[in-house]
Amino acid sequence: MNRNPAEKIRSLSAAVEWRESLRKSGRKLVITNGCFDILHRGHAEYLYESRALGDALLILINSDRAVQELKGPTRPIIPEEHRAYMIGALESVDAVVVFDSQRCDKELRALSPDIYVKGGDYTLDKLDASERAALLESGAEIVFKPFIEGFSTTNIVNRIKSTL
Repeated sequence: MNRNPAEKIRSLSAAVEWRESLRKSGRKLVITNGCFDILHRGHAEYLYESRALGDALLILINSDRAVQELKGPTRPIIPEEHRAYMIGALESVDAVVVFDSQRCDKELRALSPDIYVKGGDYTLDKLDASERAALLESGAEIVFKPFIEGFSTTNIVNRIKSTL
């Protein structure tokens, strides 16, 4: 079904309502999060594989302010509303929420995912302690997908800079 990607972008409160409807119908919610600054194949493959783990996939995207705090003053390259739209354009993504923090423990507590996915560059010990605590409280299964070599926003940015 061809859906307008903008319709997938939700406030946290709307996402919580949607999440409750999933729970009532016995459907499993998968969540992952990140900056998703320059969308590339690594992101698309990771999100496609994450969606296969459950019945619906929600992506938490760091706001512009949070990306700048995490990555530095030259980031993000793509504004949050455009990053959210691009992620929402992927068929594997069911919902997108932009959050204004470096960490999404508040959102994870509110949404209580069944499954939480991170890339293989993370381990349980590398997860933020507050996010890990929120996931453990909700009983979420934590899955680490293998890192897809050769795809990195930082590498793409550096390659572009080297051509200037």
